[in-house]
Amino acid sequence: MPDQLHLNVNILNAGVFGGSWRLPGTDPLASYTIDHYTSIAKKAEAAKLDAVFLADGPLLDPAIRHRAGNNLEPSTVLARIAAQTERIGLIGTLSSSYNDPDELARRLGDLDYASGGRFGWNVVTTAGPVAARNFGRNAEQAHAYRYQRAAAFTEHAVASWAARTSLVSPQGRPVVVQAGGSSDGRRLAARVAEVVFSADQDLDHAKAFRAELRAGAAAHGRSPDGIVVLPGLSTVIGSTEVEAKARRELLDDLLPDVYARGRLSGQVGFDVGELDDDEPFPLDRLLDPDEAGGSQTFYRMVRGIVERERPTLRQLLRKLGGGFGHRIVTGTPEQVADDIELWFRSGAADGFNVMPDVLPSGLDDFADHVVPELQRRGLFRREYEGSTLRSHLGLGLPAAPAAPGPVPALEAA
Repeated sequence: MPDQLHLNVNILNAGVFGGSWRLPGTDPLASYTIDHYTSIAKKAEAAKLDAVFLADGPLLDPAIRHRAGNNLEPSTVLARIAAQTERIGLIGTLSSSYNDPDELARRLGDLDYASGGRFGWNVVTTAGPVAARNFGRNAEQAHAYRYQRAAAFTEHAVASWAARTSLVSPQGRPVVVQAGGSSDGRRLAARVAEVVFSADQDLDHAKAFRAELRAGAAAHGRSPDGIVVLPGLSTVIGSTEVEAKARRELLDDLLPDVYARGRLSGQVGFDVGELDDDEPFPLDRLLDPDEAGGSQTFYRMVRGIVERERPTLRQLLRKLGGGFGHRIVTGTPEQVADDIELWFRSGAADGFNVMPDVLPSGLDDFADHVVPELQRRGLFRREYEGSTLRSHLGLGLPAAPAAPGPVPALEAA
């Protein structure tokens, strides 16, 4: 394990909790302004975080009726952040299913050059029928085919960056990030990813997942140390344990029920509105993860919780916070730091993609109180040692694909 961990902040509109925009004192429309993102990035840079991370999907989510969405395109936002910061890394999510590989390679390569070598690309295959309809398709592509295209698409982009003789950034080329825990996703990560944004609720499973990725990278002739695993971590922080629990309970109470049920229905593939709130969630309704469509990562998360805890529907909705299924830690700064240290020292994570409960207040709590505690323990930097994202992450520049194959076209709609 490295001596120090890595920390990104995931700027998810008003925060990861489904009711975050309703918390008193929070501007529910802030995520529609560019200042929301730049001010969070400046706070993160002052705390010496590795990067800001922007999720995205090429769609207008119908859930906008019940919560603020991710409203601005990532490369646009990150260009503005780059102009107002100096060192923090910039990671944007862009789809391999609904972009052109040559155009995307040029756009992200130029952003990496213009930012001074701070850019990273989070490769996603974009699940779900809403995005498919946005591109005139009747249904999403088959899961395996999306990942086949993603592998070729990513290698094409990397080869394009490696072939540049001008407009080359100080870090050589953007860092390749990947998010996806399905069998196909793990194979893609082992093949092309330098950073993996994972989702895990269980320490032992996370250790096994990280070990599998490192072994997979080695099988592809890559150094296992060239892959950094960052699970998502949602934080709810209070000056006392009682205060933290009260904040979590308030956020649970503010969660729009129709949003939470709709999101869970999308994750499990059937309408949970037909279920009784206080009956055990039906495990027998859940398919084997490899047979599920959509996002298998979060399907696996939900299924794992149901298998381990056998919750009622009401308990499951609260466990998830109406959010994305990432692990939630509620407590004092010291308790949050204890949890981070345990996972890091156990080999379950190289760091975390931090997903504050509410933005910007949740990041303020993390940056002002958790980061200093991690620094006191010698687990996190006090100053940047370099100016590029690769230097923050301790990554070198791996060999590029010599002759990547053709990128499969989208299947007929």
